[in-house]
Amino acid sequence: MRAYRFRLSLIERVRDARLLQREDGLMERKTGRDMTRRSMLKHALATAAAARASSVLASVLTKAPAAKPNFVVILCDDMGFADLAAFGNPVINTPNIDRLAQEGLKLTSFCVAPACSPTRGMLMTGKYPPRTGLINVTGPGSPVGIRPGDMTVAQALKLQGYRTAMFGKWHIGDFDTDPAFNPTEHGFDQFYGLPYSHDYNQPAGVPLYRNKQKIEQPVKYNLLTKRYTEEATKFIRERGTSTNGTSTGKDPFFLYLAHNMPHISVGTSPEFAGHSRAGRYGDAIEEIDWSVGEVLRALKETGKDRNTVVVFTSDNGPWLAVGEDTYNHNERGTKEVGDVGWAGLLKGGKSSTYEGGVRVPTVARWPGVFPAGKTTAELASVLDIYATFVSMAGGTIPESRKIDGVDITSLLKGGRTSPRHELFYYSHDTIQCVRQGPWKLRIAPVGADGVTKKAYGATTGEMVTELYNLDTDPSERFNRAAKEPEIVARLSSRMKQFDDALKATRLPLTAYLEHVSQKD
Repeated sequence: MRAYRFRLSLIERVRDARLLQREDGLMERKTGRDMTRRSMLKHALATAAAARASSVLASVLTKAPAAKPNFVVILCDDMGFADLAAFGNPVINTPNIDRLAQEGLKLTSFCVAPACSPTRGMLMTGKYPPRTGLINVTGPGSPVGIRPGDMTVAQALKLQGYRTAMFGKWHIGDFDTDPAFNPTEHGFDQFYGLPYSHDYNQPAGVPLYRNKQKIEQPVKYNLLTKRYTEEATKFIRERGTSTNGTSTGKDPFFLYLAHNMPHISVGTSPEFAGHSRAGRYGDAIEEIDWSVGEVLRALKETGKDRNTVVVFTSDNGPWLAVGEDTYNHNERGTKEVGDVGWAGLLKGGKSSTYEGGVRVPTVARWPGVFPAGKTTAELASVLDIYATFVSMAGGTIPESRKIDGVDITSLLKGGRTSPRHELFYYSHDTIQCVRQGPWKLRIAPVGADGVTKKAYGATTGEMVTELYNLDTDPSERFNRAAKEPEIVARLSSRMKQFDDALKATRLPLTAYLEHVSQKD
């Protein structure tokens, strides 16, 4: 509205100046050569004012649209909600991520899937796992991966003129077995990383790829954070910097940096071994923090800092198993007590649909656009990155392309409420939870998550209905299902309604597997 009024005032100034010129012209014709010095000065000032106003108006009307923002997503693996100083960790030092939070928006109700591949599929497609078939963790030789018909966020941004790159762990299709799953087949111009987690212990070890070429096997997993960071900062700098430190116009770009750490086996480069008071796990987190600092420095030095959206998050919560006897020791790395993260006050962890498994530490920063130093507890999801980035890039998602993400730009810019009004939690192919506002309904079998069997003393497999008010009880300690039967009925009906509709319209997984077998 302010811009509209400014434009009107310019038009009025041009009109008034030209009317003044016309009046002076009439006066000159009436008095002949007897124009007074005052009218001559008035005439000159009016002419100059008209010229200036016309020039400013032209610049407003012809001003080029604002540059499309660059996007950087930094995704960690198995990082707990409370593994960062900015989210309450008292021991691990994360000054760069803390600065990211101080200069951006901290989201404390940002949710993902309870496992790795489903979350990465949600990020890439904006769809719940049953829509894509990415319901389980994919591993070596798995025939399941991202489907050809699912347009990724990278492909959508390429349609808007973006250069795209991915460095890190893919884990939504074993491209070592089937090259069709390679990220370069799904919208990324550049790729450097692994097809899945680094702890798979197949005979030859986990391979490292550059684009479609295998360059190392087994991968030196302790060097991955350092290597990914080097690739990411090189990509940023290759986008161009002029001699005076400003961008050369090679923007926009989308950079997806997907760390393998702090997934077990935990590893760090030699420079960070023994760096933290929190043991090997703390070392891994502090090296990730260094990586964030390097990315921010590269953005600053190339003049891209103020036009780049940076989102830092994790793919799920921390491992629940912490006993040394849980892990296999092998020649490619050990897994020991203390090599796992912490969900803080949240219940549960990885593989669980309690909040500790699906709510992860998240920060979003865009200097001058997103509020600095603010925290929001409004609901958001990794599903929403797709729609939000496409919207910020000036694109639209056709109604025919069904996605589950929503555009949360207004929330990121400081809005008091989130455009996301509800969220469904899936465990594999099964819906277990729905959240609306503060209320979360969970209907799940006992024992499947390593928590409820101990809590309820019930037989493994028995279904338990739980209702929590997450605003007053974020730790999910007080089951209010018996006291709020109307809320349970409403939410359970909504959960069934959504799940039935989703499964009625999705491509069945069997059809996809038939497609894969026919291709072979």
